[in-house]
This record gives sequence, structure tokens and C-alpha cells, in this order.
Amino acid sequence: MSHETNAPQVGIIMGSESDMPVMEACMAQLDEFGVAYEVKIASAHRKPAEVHEWASTAHERGIKVIVAAAGKAAHLGGVVAAYTPNPVICVPMKTSDLGGLDSLLSMVQMPSGVPVACVAINGAKNAAILAVQILGTGNDDDREKIVQFKREMAEA
Repeated sequence: MSHETNAPQVGIIMGSESDMPVMEACMAQLDEFGVAYEVKIASAHRKPAEVHEWASTAHERGIKVIVAAAGKAAHLGGVVAAYTPNPVICVPMKTSDLGGLDSLLSMVQMPSGVPVACVAINGAKNAAILAVQILGTGNDDDREKIVQFKREMAEA
């Protein structure tokens, strides 16, 4: 299979439109790396069938890594992970109730056999970087993007 740079390789899903301002940092970082992505807004609790359909067909659409953002109960990443063979990176959203600790704990306390990676509360940029690092394990171009990114950070 050829590496099509314009085909989405990262799937971004968030539980609510209100997560979009935080997740724009993820999209901006992926844009900076030149990595195509698709975006879906669907709640694990309010639209479970839609989440199931999107997650279970992601790999068929060429998605290699999924970034899932959610707040409060924050089950979205785990539900997505249950339906896909792809790695899932969770972004816990900061909440007004518990400052995002509720989101973080919901994401990292996954049952055995259903792992997800988890970045910091509102850590959307790091989710994008980690996604490209994962892509880079099987693609020299993506790995070089990370090498260059780290070089530029060190020189700043």
C-alpha cells in the first residue's frame, strides 16, 4: 500500500463541540507536520451507535492512529479502543467540576486488555506529536518530521 500524504492517517474524535477549542491545538500541530486527519464529534454516551460505526471502520478508511478527547466521565477513548485495532491516544478535557482530574482518571483506569495512551489534561498538542511518533515507527517521512521537530525545539 502506498503512502498517500493527503489521505487521513489520524482520526480525531471528541465527545462534544465544546472540546473543539482545545483540540484545535492538535489539528494545528498535525497541519504543521503535514499529516492529514479527519474529525468526528460524537459522544460515547449520547451517540454510542455512531461512535461504534466510526471507530470500527477507521482502519478501513486508512486511519492508523486515533486521538479521542472527552471530559467528565470521559469514556470515549475506551469505547473507541474497544472497537478498533488502532492505537488510541486520549486527551482528558479540563472540566469545571474537578479541573479535569475526573476526565484523566476515567481515561487511565482502563481494564486489562483495552489499553489507551493518555496525555496531560488539555494536552492536545502532545497528542498530535505522539500520533506522528507512532506513525513514524512505520514511515521514514513521518519519523523525520519528529526528528526535525525535536531539533528545532533544541535550537529554540
